[in-house]
Amino acid sequence: MYIETEATPNPATLKFLPGRQVMAAGTREFTSPEDAEVSPLAQALFDLGDVTGVFFGQGFVSVTAAPGAEWSDLKPQVVSILLDHFVSEAPLFVGGDAAGFSVPAEDDADYGDDPADADIVEQIKDLIETRVRPAVANDGGDIVYRGFRDGVVYLAMQGACSGCPSSSATLKQGIESLLKHYVPEVTEVRAA
Repeated sequence: MYIETEATPNPATLKFLPGRQVMAAGTREFTSPEDAEVSPLAQALFDLGDVTGVFFGQGFVSVTAAPGAEWSDLKPQVVSILLDHFVSEAPLFVGGDAAGFSVPAEDDADYGDDPADADIVEQIKDLIETRVRPAVANDGGDIVYRGFRDGVVYLAMQGACSGCPSSSATLKQGIESLLKHYVPEVTEVRAA
């Protein structure tokens, strides 16, 4: 088995491609060792000590290195853990893969879509799903719709996109422009 790596726009994050499915559906982000307790793979990556984030996509794993960590030292360790995991065909999650769907954390703000905006929200979600998410996944991350209120779309960046120096530009110049073009009711896009 061979695991490819790709740079992402976030210099702290590398994208690892095992050449096989990682998540059957959805995505999952881990931002602390405590979050990672549900996944033996994520937990093993955090146990390296120099990892501050792990993100599972459909066909990739993005790993974020701690400030000061050198990828030249960390990358072989990450590849070794990934190889061991995928060669052994160990489960991705404790209790099976069903635990993997990305769901908003309990402390995420509720932006409360107005039922009167249902058609607008559907257009926004469709554009995000068909135009934005595939591009963001290519960069080792994901984007999650959080809500639409008073013309403002709230989105959360995950994986390599979370904390990326270019994420503000992606939101404002890329996603906001796209949504405003196709959905005139959108006046702004904000990070949630």
